[in-house]
Amino acid sequence: MPSFDVVSEINLQEVDNAVNQTQKEIAQRFDFKGKKFDLEFDKAKSEIKISADDDSRLSSLYDVLTSRLFKRGVELGSLNPGKREQAGGMMIRQVIALKQGLEQEPAKKVVKLIKDSKLKVEAAIQDKQVRVTGKNIDDLQAVIQLLKENQDTLGIPLQYTNMRR
Repeated sequence: MPSFDVVSEINLQEVDNAVNQTQKEIAQRFDFKGKKFDLEFDKAKSEIKISADDDSRLSSLYDVLTSRLFKRGVELGSLNPGKREQAGGMMIRQVIALKQGLEQEPAKKVVKLIKDSKLKVEAAIQDKQVRVTGKNIDDLQAVIQLLKENQDTLGIPLQYTNMRR
């Protein structure tokens, strides 16, 4: 029976590349010369830590980072920026968490959207993904199209993997 998986994943290598590009660009910018800033990517925790000596530089650092991530094909909707906080001395820090996988609530929204479409397919939540199966591959392609059209209302970036015939 044909099937595919609906997932929400980030390519961590592209995030690492974007962080490295941001570090190189910021190091050469005039407004950052002689100023303190830090940019660190933790693959294990799936988070990026940024810090600067004032709020405007932190905003500039965040803007450069998001533009580099966007250019490398990382969905900005999968970033979850935390609140800015004072960090030792004069530094301001912000932690940006990366959302990996479909959480329970968004997965339920995806399943409900598929069931409400009245297409002859079945959707089931499996761990951090939704498996969609059906007898007709055209129905599966219609589900993909439906999800792409409603991606803004779902509020999460989706990818479609493991298409099996």
